Amino acid sequence: MEVKFFTPTREYSEKKDEFDKAIQSVINSGSFIMGKEVTDFEDAIKKYTGAKYAISVASGTDALVIASDILGFKDKKEVITSPFTFLASASCIAMHNAKPVFVDIDETTFNIDANKIEEKINPNTVGILPIHLFCQMSDMDKIMDLASKNNLRVLEDAAEAFGMRWKGSNGIVYKHSGTIGDMGIFSFFPTKTLGGYGDGGMIVTNDAKLAEMAKMFRVHGASKKYHYDYLGYNSRLDTIQAAVLSVKLKHLDKSIEKRLKVSNWYKKRLIDCEYVKIPGIKGEQKPVYYVFNILAESRDKLVAYLKQNNVGTSIYYPIPLHLQKCFNHLGYKEGDFPVAEKVSKEILALPIYPEITEDEVDFVCTAIKNFYKK
Repeated sequence: MEVKFFTPTREYSEKKDEFDKAIQSVINSGSFIMGKEVTDFEDAIKKYTGAKYAISVASGTDALVIASDILGFKDKKEVITSPFTFLASASCIAMHNAKPVFVDIDETTFNIDANKIEEKINPNTVGILPIHLFCQMSDMDKIMDLASKNNLRVLEDAAEAFGMRWKGSNGIVYKHSGTIGDMGIFSFFPTKTLGGYGDGGMIVTNDAKLAEMAKMFRVHGASKKYHYDYLGYNSRLDTIQAAVLSVKLKHLDKSIEKRLKVSNWYKKRLIDCEYVKIPGIKGEQKPVYYVFNILAESRDKLVAYLKQNNVGTSIYYPIPLHLQKCFNHLGYKEGDFPVAEKVSKEILALPIYPEITEDEVDFVCTAIKNFYKK
């Protein structure tokens, strides 16, 4: 048996008629840039997430770069974030000549340790950029409290967090990821819980002024055609991608339920494996298993063994950002963030997507156990 880490073809086969119809409709219309499907998808995102405004862009990275610019994460100001994430979560700060200030992570959740943020706040700090990773959101109660007390902007990197919801300790209703801070972003990269057939991203906010700026920034800073209020970007979601994503959004809740079911298959089979640790969920929230991670002893040897046995895996993330060459100028060194460094050597993502079968999960788990029996 072969178990791929990710495959989009099964979903396409299941819903082929819907996808073909949606794509063909765009081709027939000839409206490939900012077509009706884009507006319809933005409206659907607003309805699903509860955000007042949703502005689609070309990628999750573009969403971070544009939102960082709008929120003033630039000109040598400092923004607090995590070193354990994809590059874009910090490069969006550095690209505007601001300084990413890293805080170590919580070993259970892999998210930023909110209890360590306050000690990094100083008069030059302008914002906090929490990343909601893998299956759960950061501690937004603590983060929003710190932001309020210190007059800081909050940009939620929810690139991996579509569908996740946070209630916290004092909430009445669950709030969707990305809608709690000043601005939030999503990525629609193909592997995501809501993923397209190419790149795509979204900015959400409840602030009318920020939304208006985002709409201008994505089209070169124009308030109307050839009238430029800002120096902006060229970042628009393709109409075909919007059409594909609209089809997927209709089925998303069922997909999230299946991901939860798959995660429970893994937990049931691996709970008695002493060499594997399964991360826990913290806070009053509704998780979504975009990725299923374990912490594994002899991780790299396990990866090699699984590859030999036709099991696809991935490592998010093998090198924390503070140790990346591109951030040498920040002056961090090995040992500065011991939890992130430890997790980076042990973390391993196993195959999880709605179409994976229980037999395939059983095959993966049996292979893991057989490795440790050697």
